[in-house]
Amino acid sequence: MYYPQSWSKTLVRFCILLCLSVSLGLYIDNVLAAVLLLFAVLLINNYIHLYRLTKWLWQSRTMSPPSAPGIWHHLYEGIYYLQRRNRNKRKNLGELVKRFREGSEALPDAVVVIDDQARIMWCNRNARIELGLRWPDDNGRRIDNLIRHPKFIEFLESNDYQYPIEIPAPTNPHKTFEYRMMEYGEDQLLLIVRDVSRVSHLEEMRKDFVANVSHELKTPLTVINGYLEVLSTSTEGTPPIVGKAISEMGTQTRRMQNLIEDLLILSRIESSSERIFENVINMQAMFRQIKMEVHALNKERQHEIVFKIDPELQVFGVESEMRSACSNLIFNALYYTPSKGRIEVIWKPRAGGAYFAVKDNGEGIEDKHLRRLTERFYRVDKARSRKTGGSGLGLSIVKHVLHHHNASLEVESKVGKGSEFSFLLPPELIAVDHAN
Repeated sequence: MYYPQSWSKTLVRFCILLCLSVSLGLYIDNVLAAVLLLFAVLLINNYIHLYRLTKWLWQSRTMSPPSAPGIWHHLYEGIYYLQRRNRNKRKNLGELVKRFREGSEALPDAVVVIDDQARIMWCNRNARIELGLRWPDDNGRRIDNLIRHPKFIEFLESNDYQYPIEIPAPTNPHKTFEYRMMEYGEDQLLLIVRDVSRVSHLEEMRKDFVANVSHELKTPLTVINGYLEVLSTSTEGTPPIVGKAISEMGTQTRRMQNLIEDLLILSRIESSSERIFENVINMQAMFRQIKMEVHALNKERQHEIVFKIDPELQVFGVESEMRSACSNLIFNALYYTPSKGRIEVIWKPRAGGAYFAVKDNGEGIEDKHLRRLTERFYRVDKARSRKTGGSGLGLSIVKHVLHHHNASLEVESKVGKGSEFSFLLPPELIAVDHAN
């Protein structure tokens, strides 16, 4: 190969020079002096080449190496090769960084790269416009010194970036920004800020519309239902069709009232700002009340209902919301399980939190419906829902309650065997420590 050949040639030349110096020493009758002279010449020659190498590396502006004989030629060529390779790597890296910055500048969102000490390392153009950052003046400054909203500071210090937050923009309080944080590279974080003002405004309009319409419809429906109850008591002497019509109108009016009540409950849950860690729910008392209501509704259906409740298990949360979620799941099992079925209600500590489940041996639900069960007004069997008076909002209410309590609804069902609706509240919500 190339390098072994160069070393062998150098060794051959050195041997030749050594033989010549020995011959010269024998000629002058002083071999030691001749050999020392040879080593002195070689040492001076190597120092000269080291000087040229240092000058080329640190002072010369040219990339081309100086010419040199022997092993020094190959040393210069090796350094020159490494320089060109590193230069190409720096060029490729520079192009990669340039493309990244161009792509980041083209994003519609504000992007900020910060280190593990929350110091700004880089930001794109939208971050400078929307967040008021100044580049490069703010390079190295802590992001929480520039975005000082308490909710953002709490979000930054929590080290829990699973869910984004929404707060007013630092430069325009009329705008709402969504802040999302994710790990980026080694000991770095990527902050992505998106303007969600329009989406937030539309969501607020929707909530206000639902709440206002539901509230406005509640009073006239109450009046209509009252008059229908009066008319139903004075149908003597009228054709049978009139009595049937009044009865049907009363049924549909009550169904509309139940629907409006559920809409109002859902609206209150969506707009709730109540903190879940402020109050402890007496779950035993809550289940005792639900149990009384269930037994009152179960007189016609004659289900076997078993409550397996841990009386010691208490949790933090909003009692009205948790009661609504649990009762909706239990009442659904009561209404949709055929008569004389079996329903099991479970509340107990479990590895990872507090576990609640409602099991039944009803008809079950097909897999194609499971994904959409928590959608508003979605019904597996519309005819049966109308018969039972369901509004189609019960499971949607459950979903929103559980989201507020950092949990989610799990559904397991097999057609012909029954269903199980359950959720697991995180251990942080358990008010009393339980050994599993």
